Amino acid sequence: MSDIVLVEDSEAGPFAQTVRSGAHLLLADEPTASGGNDTGPDPYSYLLAALGTCTAMTLRLYARQKKWPLQKVRVRLKHDKIYATDCASCETKEGKVDRIERSIELDGPLSDEQRKRLREIADRCPVHRTLVSEILISTQLA
Repeated sequence: MSDIVLVEDSEAGPFAQTVRSGAHLLLADEPTASGGNDTGPDPYSYLLAALGTCTAMTLRLYARQKKWPLQKVRVRLKHDKIYATDCASCETKEGKVDRIERSIELDGPLSDEQRKRLREIADRCPVHRTLVSEILISTQLA
């Protein structure tokens, strides 16, 4: 279970937020084109960062356990929304659905079989599993 994350308004702009996670202080904001001051990544960038870091860490851990020669992992992510009618594999048939494109680069003298297995392991990172599973968010006013 993770520590509590605290998000509070910042004086840096109309949408700027400070994010506290343990001893870490992060900034979040909307880009100037959306009315923010671009003092930090937007919320979807943090979502992509969570998936990307979890993917890379999971692959690194798996390769280390197997003693495979994985030298470097790069994960590039992009988020957009597409019409449900353009998605043959989606359960939703109306409106738009979120789509995350993930591209993984693996450096090191890995065999084709090792690369294939690491591709499979990428989908098993905890954040990936959370994003594709049912999520319950409980909200209370304090």
